[in-house]
Amino acid sequence: MIYLRHLLLFLFGFTFFNQVEAQAIKVELGKENGNDILVRGGKPYYVKGAGGHTQMDVLVEMGGNSIRTWSAADARKVLNEAHEKGLTVMVGLWVGHERHGFDYDNVEAISKQLAHFTTIVNELKDHPAILLWGIGNEVDLFYSNTQVWDAIQDIAAMIHRVDPNHPTSTVTAGLDSLEVALIKEKAPDIDIYCVNTYGDIGNVPENIRKFGWQGPYMITEWGPNGHWEVAKTPWGAPLEQTSEEKAISYDNRYKDYIEKYKDKGSLGSYVFLWGQKQETTETWYGLFDAKGRPTRALDQLQRNWKGSLPENQAPIVKSLTLNGSDAKGGDKLVFTADQKIQAEVIAEDVNGDKLDFEWAILPEATNTGSGGDAEAALQSIPGKLKRASGNTAEVIVPETEGGYRLFVKVVDPSGKIGYANIPFYSYPSSPDAEQREWIKWKKQEMSNN
Repeated sequence: MIYLRHLLLFLFGFTFFNQVEAQAIKVELGKENGNDILVRGGKPYYVKGAGGHTQMDVLVEMGGNSIRTWSAADARKVLNEAHEKGLTVMVGLWVGHERHGFDYDNVEAISKQLAHFTTIVNELKDHPAILLWGIGNEVDLFYSNTQVWDAIQDIAAMIHRVDPNHPTSTVTAGLDSLEVALIKEKAPDIDIYCVNTYGDIGNVPENIRKFGWQGPYMITEWGPNGHWEVAKTPWGAPLEQTSEEKAISYDNRYKDYIEKYKDKGSLGSYVFLWGQKQETTETWYGLFDAKGRPTRALDQLQRNWKGSLPENQAPIVKSLTLNGSDAKGGDKLVFTADQKIQAEVIAEDVNGDKLDFEWAILPEATNTGSGGDAEAALQSIPGKLKRASGNTAEVIVPETEGGYRLFVKVVDPSGKIGYANIPFYSYPSSPDAEQREWIKWKKQEMSNN
């Protein structure tokens, strides 16, 4: 009898859970004081989101309310966890890219892609955590066949037929008047225009209207200056902002180019990246490091989303130098192999905590992708850091000619980090007369550039 009672309770609970999971919360576009808004469950919903689905508890604690995925891989698992924590999801449908080999003249391939997404949408459409569908991400990057927008229209039209509860969107790489015109012409079933933008974010609110999009829009990736938007060393290494410079940038960009346009068609944003990845460097875009530790930028995001800084803030990195030169030192950062050079980082902790320093030398990334394509993680070079003591370290220049970076992470007792890196270049040690002349000439060329 007890067993039967437990079985009935289990079956009731299982059925109830599935019924709850199957109840979509309607999301639609609405108007408030004449302005475009999202309405979820009958209430206005402004997106304070992050791209990625790790550490959802931290997002909730900071005042965020939504996450973005780029594909539907593990979608139900992600949706279930998000719903459990009170978050919504912009569900990505990864539309094939021309630059990855997808042929938009191939009718059979396009048909198979549409059928695949039809199955996914039918399987997921009633999940209460879904906020909207993201149909494709940066399919316009290095493309020539505009029939991709016809394929996106077919997917958007399919979604409108089978799912009356969630709007559609598509995401472009930056903002271009041609893409706006093509989407308006070829994909009228797209409800929300989404833009991935970094250093150019300040131009988006004005240009999206100037280019002819009068409907609602969102910034679906934003963050520091992109690695293609910054100054470079004479040997071509891009200069990465420090964690403090990025934190200030996140703060200003959110206030000036996202929140400011809340009543002018902007439905919110998804900050990039809620996690960590190797992309030019291991620290360029991640809001966490490879160990999952939160970075300085999260403090400013919490202030933007929640209205207050956390009680314990991450360390502030003020500068990093090699032999007294910062990352803009040019030919002053060119050394000979086995040369001993001195590194120093200046950092402070707002809370007055004792700080630890983690140093590493990595080769400059050479096999870099584009558009966020996967890059292999780089391995630190052992045996080239001597007498690393607190905020200083002695660096022995690697023997192999080429570009390198010195990384430092400044860690407080709670595990929050600040960071910086500085590129440098190694030439062969003990050069012969001809090599010495070449090095002299090369340094002069770098200096002139």
